[in-house]
Amino acid sequence: MQYTSIKKEEWDKVLENLLSSHTIFASVINEFGQDYELIRPVDIPIISYNKPKPATSLKSFFLPVKENVTSERSAEKPRIIIGTPNCDIEGLSLLDEIYLDEVFPDIHYREHRENTLLISADCVGIQEHCHCTTYSIKPYSTKNADLAVINFDGNMIFRIISGKGEEFLKEIPEAIPVDNEEIVSSIEKEHHSTEALLASANMGLPDYKTTGKLVREGKMNIWEKYSTHCVSCGACTTACPTCTCFLLIDKPGFEKVRQMDTCQYPGFERVAGGEDSLYDLHIRFKNRYMCKYVWKPEKFKSLACTGCGRCIEGCIGKINKNEIFMELSR
Repeated sequence: MQYTSIKKEEWDKVLENLLSSHTIFASVINEFGQDYELIRPVDIPIISYNKPKPATSLKSFFLPVKENVTSERSAEKPRIIIGTPNCDIEGLSLLDEIYLDEVFPDIHYREHRENTLLISADCVGIQEHCHCTTYSIKPYSTKNADLAVINFDGNMIFRIISGKGEEFLKEIPEAIPVDNEEIVSSIEKEHHSTEALLASANMGLPDYKTTGKLVREGKMNIWEKYSTHCVSCGACTTACPTCTCFLLIDKPGFEKVRQMDTCQYPGFERVAGGEDSLYDLHIRFKNRYMCKYVWKPEKFKSLACTGCGRCIEGCIGKINKNEIFMELSR
């Protein structure tokens, strides 16, 4: 793929100049952890480029927790999002399939997508619950984003993924093509090193297709066992890059507000007559895995789990879905 380089200090100046015309969000590490922050000039030096991963998934930028879908909107500045791991970028594949459907596209989702330049970040190293490669997802982006970046020896090396990304770099005089094969080779070695760490950390974890079979055929006692720790808080679905269930709330004046919902909430499938097919906790608990590994693959081409591990990290009950799948596989 085509690479372009710019010195880190020059890139920082570019970002500072862009703040006058763009809204910029980036992955930042501070005393609260790692997450996306609205960037100010003072934040530019502390942007985290290649350490996985922000606590918030990328979907929140395109499907906000709460959004009025009927009110008129004023024009927004173009938006740049920096430091997104590929597990989140891959999650956009499914969101695009759902919300950019040719027959019924979501105009607000489309506006958010078109207004955003996505700069993915190659993951250097892993976190405890990262398992993207188990589902054949690389820890670096080659599609869906506009650019991918790695901070390499004081230089920002950009991999061009889309025409939009290429046009963006053309406006930066300091950015020059990389024709040094040694640099490209070193970046590829970083990729292989991270992939090797992931393979070692997740040895024995079943792949996506096998997991679907295990979930479908799993005995109910497994779901009863693990669901006893579930408090139905919905943290797993809120943090997930691909869970997108929502309520449409009616407001006075024919306003409608889309608000994030989750199949883990009691009453999620309760109907007017009082029937609720997900009333029992263990059935509700299993439902999420059926959706991600069985039903979504039947309807869509994209994966409904990208191996980010946020559902494990955010679970109040300390439920590790990978432990469930390993037990099912035994």
